[in-house]
Amino acid sequence: MIDSTTISAAANTQLQAPGPYQNWRVRVDAESILWVDCDCAEKSTNALGEAVIAELDDILAWAESVSLAGLVIGSAKTASFILGADITEFDAYNSADTVAEKIREGHRVFSRLENLDCPTAATVHGYCLGGGLELALCCDWILAMNVDATRFGFPEVKLGIFPGLGGTTRITERLGGAAGLELALTARTLRAPAARKLGIVDELVDEFGSLQWYARRAVLTGRRTRGPSRSASLTNTSPVRRVLGRVMARKTAAKANPDHYPAPFEMINLWVEHRDNRRRMFDGEATGVGRLMVSDTARHLRRLFFLTERIKGLGGSGTPPVRRVHVVGAGVMGGDIAAWCVLQGMEVTLQDREMKYIESALKRARSLFKKRLKRQQAVANAMNRLLPDLEGVGVPRADVIIEAIVENADAKRELYSVLEPRMREDAVLATNTSALPLEELARDLLDPARLIGLHFFNPVAKMPLVEVVHTNETAQERIDRGCAFASAINRFPLPVRSSPGFLVNRVLAPYLMEAVTLLLEGVDKDIVDAAAIRWGMPMGPVELADTVGLDVCRHVAQTLVTGDVDSQAALLDKHIASNELGKKTGKGFYTWEKGRANRKSVDADNPYADQLAERLLKPFLAECRAASADGIVADDDLLDAGIVFGTGFAPFRGGPMHYLAGIGASSD
Repeated sequence: MIDSTTISAAANTQLQAPGPYQNWRVRVDAESILWVDCDCAEKSTNALGEAVIAELDDILAWAESVSLAGLVIGSAKTASFILGADITEFDAYNSADTVAEKIREGHRVFSRLENLDCPTAATVHGYCLGGGLELALCCDWILAMNVDATRFGFPEVKLGIFPGLGGTTRITERLGGAAGLELALTARTLRAPAARKLGIVDELVDEFGSLQWYARRAVLTGRRTRGPSRSASLTNTSPVRRVLGRVMARKTAAKANPDHYPAPFEMINLWVEHRDNRRRMFDGEATGVGRLMVSDTARHLRRLFFLTERIKGLGGSGTPPVRRVHVVGAGVMGGDIAAWCVLQGMEVTLQDREMKYIESALKRARSLFKKRLKRQQAVANAMNRLLPDLEGVGVPRADVIIEAIVENADAKRELYSVLEPRMREDAVLATNTSALPLEELARDLLDPARLIGLHFFNPVAKMPLVEVVHTNETAQERIDRGCAFASAINRFPLPVRSSPGFLVNRVLAPYLMEAVTLLLEGVDKDIVDAAAIRWGMPMGPVELADTVGLDVCRHVAQTLVTGDVDSQAALLDKHIASNELGKKTGKGFYTWEKGRANRKSVDADNPYADQLAERLLKPFLAECRAASADGIVADDDLLDAGIVFGTGFAPFRGGPMHYLAGIGASSD
């Protein structure tokens, strides 16, 4: 798009901007500042695809050919800066060499921005992630809107790769090796003040209308980032890198098996080996990410990313907002559901038979609020939104009413007979039952179509899935509102047809009982759990049983597992009789201290580990097949999403049905 006319315009007082472009808005103001705003065509958010980068290359070539007072890069989208690379393009690449070449082309374009003769600045509002942050790091000065919606981060390791468009190189230069790598290894996102404190952001702006004014001032005065402190810079030196590299690798290995998730370890190794040579860092990014991007792990993780986007979309829009929630049952699940809803900004009334039960829930809630909200005033405000309600006065005002009492159908039906006449006609009535069929629970309601299940998982504050359970008679509007509510409290909604155990518990029950069978056969619990973890599960089944509660496992097994389970039930009963219920009582199969199971270290290369894992997973996978055949969820993709987010099924395998399709009949 560059021609002699636009280049010769440099001689004019008012430069004429290049373009027009499909994905960028470009203008030059009277002070010769070039304003470049990303505006990806026909998309609500910005992502760096090949066409977007190619147009940026053309813009920067023009910028090199004229005399500019400065360049400011920003976004024309109201909600975000740039979310990262265009992930939809990744699956088109089958060759590591092709990917590496594409990355090198991106390096060349980004280096053009970094090496411009004029001062440069990035103006960030909304999400600035992955490739968007890599682009911003090429600028001399980064400004950010000081609002909650502004976030910075590198999510690449969640996709099986690491920052490859210069991000690994530039973030360790800007922050030092320790802080830079920690940001990329954890994939956490930072709000603007935290990013400013860390050194990513140079200047915070409180008013959107002032963002361009401050950017103009930054380029006209030639402001440049200060870079890392002396102590942070020392972390990039060779002797320190080798020590820190070992520490980082060890900490990362405690959370991710390098055989399953190689990307973070390759990033650490690249930094350790080549941080003192910028050219080799860039080359290592290209070759490393190129190799990782075409791996099965990365392909499977990308699949889960798209499933995540799909399941988020099930929350829909257009449903009435939820401001007030009433929870009946202040036990572990009910109390924690109430606390989580409060954290999302809702007012919650919490009902139980006696105040002592509610007081216990309030104590747990305060602990959660302190951990999440930090500031004393914010904790106090949250506690003010969590209201004890022995008499149920919050029922008539509530938008959503969640029943979380004992797993007894008669008790639940009796409660509904009291609640239903007092509820608003448009209010959602939901049960948190983990296994009881909705048809059985709804049979005495005046309007059976209004009852849905909102099945949360323990611990509520960590498990991202909520099963939205329905029958064939459930009104679609109620299902939609249940999904919208789950999304409103930052949880993934999964519509599930009512049947014993729904989806997640149905699949987990035979898996947990197989683990109990192994214990009865004399296999050490630590070996059983180590085998499952080595296979890729986030937690072993014995520890999981303790976490769920052995009393709950006993009930679920009785309800869901077919065949002879008398011996397994007898072992569970023995623990239950001694009040050894697992994590909640401090002892189950394991002894628990400070919320953690006292597990022994087990040789990860135990020759029987693969056989044990195959035996454990066989009933798990068989039940996934059966649930698919029964149509418990709409399709196998949603089944995969539900099992990954509800059980932690090895994400790098892409979900159980996807995994079964890959191995074929060999798992039968």
